[in-house]
Amino acid sequence: MRISTAIFCIFSLFLYFSSYYHSQAKIIPRFPSSTNNIIKQETEFSTSLAKTKKLPYKTKYFTQILDHFNYNPQSYQKFQQRYLINDTFWGGAKHNAPIFVYTGNEGDIEWFTQNTGFMFEVAPHFKALLVFIEHRFYGKSIPYGGDTKVAYRNSTTLGYLTSTQALADYATLIINLKQNLSSIDSPVVVLGGSYGGMLAAWFRLKYPHVAIGALASSAPILNFENITSIYNFDNTVTQDFRSESENCYKVIKDSWRQLKDTAERPGGRDLLRKSFRSCKEIRTSNEVGNWISEALTYTAMTDYPTPTNFMASLPAYPVKQMCKSIDDPKTGNDTFAKLLGAASVYYNNSGTATCFNLNDHSDPHGLHEWQWQACTEMIMPMASNKDSIFGGSSAWNYTARAHYCKVTYGVEPRPSWIANEYGGQNIHRVLKRYGSNIIFFNGLRDPWSGGGVLNNISDTIIAIVAKHGAHHVDLRFSNKEDPEWLRNVRKQEVNIISKWISQYYHDLALS
Repeated sequence: MRISTAIFCIFSLFLYFSSYYHSQAKIIPRFPSSTNNIIKQETEFSTSLAKTKKLPYKTKYFTQILDHFNYNPQSYQKFQQRYLINDTFWGGAKHNAPIFVYTGNEGDIEWFTQNTGFMFEVAPHFKALLVFIEHRFYGKSIPYGGDTKVAYRNSTTLGYLTSTQALADYATLIINLKQNLSSIDSPVVVLGGSYGGMLAAWFRLKYPHVAIGALASSAPILNFENITSIYNFDNTVTQDFRSESENCYKVIKDSWRQLKDTAERPGGRDLLRKSFRSCKEIRTSNEVGNWISEALTYTAMTDYPTPTNFMASLPAYPVKQMCKSIDDPKTGNDTFAKLLGAASVYYNNSGTATCFNLNDHSDPHGLHEWQWQACTEMIMPMASNKDSIFGGSSAWNYTARAHYCKVTYGVEPRPSWIANEYGGQNIHRVLKRYGSNIIFFNGLRDPWSGGGVLNNISDTIIAIVAKHGAHHVDLRFSNKEDPEWLRNVRKQEVNIISKWISQYYHDLALS
């Protein structure tokens, strides 16, 4: 059932879009996306950003325990966990200079590091040591001797891939690193975006003795059972396009039936192949529908105000550019030409593609094991209503999800576990009495924002909300073209973190 590679992340490979085309058994969209659907195109991945910014970091490995929570013989197995470290601006242990730690997402840590310029840019101001820790079972942090065939074999081995184990990994590594650096009193701030942002927030709550604060960007910690509306994600994608152009929204919304009808008539699938420049024959309209849906959804997530190469090579304000293609009078009433133009903003920004592979399953950033997490603890319900840009109403079907997970892994999802473990219900009332020093950033153009914390909880648990913001845009490298609101968001975050660290030093001096 594996389909096109596509958070939350966050940051999944297995799309769950609320549209006419998608069965409810498919897995929700992962927070990050990795697109490699273009044939004969020079695709720019985020490594080019690293070259441009010349990110200096050293790659290191920490010997990590397999199971932090049990004392069975197999629990004591070890694996090598990768982390990246930059000490260019660190003030050193002698001065108890701070340590900023990125809580790794569901993928290769270098990819996330190359797209988290905020940390590199503020390091000189704070004289901070930067550490980026890779999440277990992703990238090169693979248990069982680094053998993915063994690690990914079945639920027995994958059972150690959980958020709680990952948080314990981070705590263990950070404590050990501070000991080795003789920097026991250096304050630690954890940062993360999407699923990494969720982990950062949860880390602050679970390990307050390790981290003095957390910046949780685009972290949908409330996107779980019976906490927030199951329509939030779909509604935001719809509104993103509708806010640019009512005609754009209507053309896309009405196109799904036309795709299906075309595929079902004689010669229709060949017409679809030619219309969408598919490299291969098209078997069903679902292939085109999934391909377009992916482009729409991930463009909405990354509707950044400047060009990016994070998920795909995209221009500034890509939703606006998609709608310009839809509204282009040169395409007349040719719906398929309009859709191709819009999809090309995502898949062919360079304009060099000769054809498209609509069913490419490649995974260059190693994101695919999110499927396991989405079948166990990351059960994030989604549905759509009649106004959905994806063609109409679609209900959340937990039974179908559970059946898929049972067939694929032999496991039953635990939809209530995340809220039970970390909280979520009545979060404002609970965290007002329990938590502190967390920044929740959300951009309202990000489909995941509806599952985030959008209001201040206390004087120290702050929600920064940007009307025009997209998925963890605040953590990206700054750009001279950044709008004023984005610059102000980053300044606000720096000011809040500065207060945390100043208070910590004050308390340390009194101890």
